[in-house]
Amino acid sequence: MSLTIMRPVALKVIVTEQFKAEMEREFQEAADTTQRRIEQIDFQGKRVLSGLQTDLSQAMQVRQQIEDEKRRQEAVKKDLLERAKEVRELELGAEFPRGTLESMVEIKEGDNLYDKLTAAEIVIKDGVVVAIREEAG
Repeated sequence: MSLTIMRPVALKVIVTEQFKAEMEREFQEAADTTQRRIEQIDFQGKRVLSGLQTDLSQAMQVRQQIEDEKRRQEAVKKDLLERAKEVRELELGAEFPRGTLESMVEIKEGDNLYDKLTAAEIVIKDGVVVAIREEAG
């Protein structure tokens, strides 16, 4: 008797100029989106605060919430820009972990389950699969 189960598969990318450019663009676009959120928080915050001029306590509380959210978004933006910088510094030809996919694997009595569930990876270069690695179990 056998079963087919899902297992994680590591996805690695061989660093190329194309990969670096794509990753940097993704991080920059995400940072730009975050900046627009910050500007929207500012705009909406000013509108809300102008409507609360009579209730100073509530206005101070709302202002604190707005500032907290702005700080959180600024931290996200800073992290994205830092990651874009890290991508620029990657060495060409190196393997970069890009994420985890899932695949199905058949198991049967007598198999070492740990071997079946680990050590599988796919390596791509500019979107093309160049290697599928799996340690024999």
